[in-house]
Amino acid sequence: MPDPGWWQALWPRPGDTLEELGISPDAEVVDLCCGDGLFTIPLARSTRHVTAIDLDPAMLALARDRAYADSLTNCAFAAGDAYDVATLVQARVDWVLIANTLHGVPDKTRLVSAVAAVLKPGGRLAVINWHRRPREQTVVLGRPRGPDTALRMTPGELAAAVSPAGLRAIRTIELPPYHYASVFEKPPRT
Repeated sequence: MPDPGWWQALWPRPGDTLEELGISPDAEVVDLCCGDGLFTIPLARSTRHVTAIDLDPAMLALARDRAYADSLTNCAFAAGDAYDVATLVQARVDWVLIANTLHGVPDKTRLVSAVAAVLKPGGRLAVINWHRRPREQTVVLGRPRGPDTALRMTPGELAAAVSPAGLRAIRTIELPPYHYASVFEKPPRT
């Protein structure tokens, strides 16, 4: 996990990004691979409930500390592997957010299938990803940042990884300077 200084430089207003995704105030949300809570905290401020999950207990503790410092009480925190999201989250949710991490997941289809299992019918997955640009071109605070160029995914590659889980792409939005977000929906009940 990179230092928070450059995350803050990339995402000075993470709440605006969440609003652009269309996450509603009455939503139950999972922030999967939450890191230090960059998106967890604005999610808690703007939705009914957020469950933050991360594999790294130290990162999860930072997210928890940030929530407590803001007196946020609508958060739950779970340490565990993202593949185990269905056992870490007891009820189905409206949204799952995966920010800046799906590119490094070895078995993307397995993870997205686990996510699909915790979504309510009509629930949505939002994935924030780095555009497929050479790492040398994604400079933040004077240094190249982000994953190796080979790990970066185009929106089409992301959609191809997500579609086997039965989620359909509904929109992709630009998140300048180096990111995009794709939103996928679980089919509603028929």
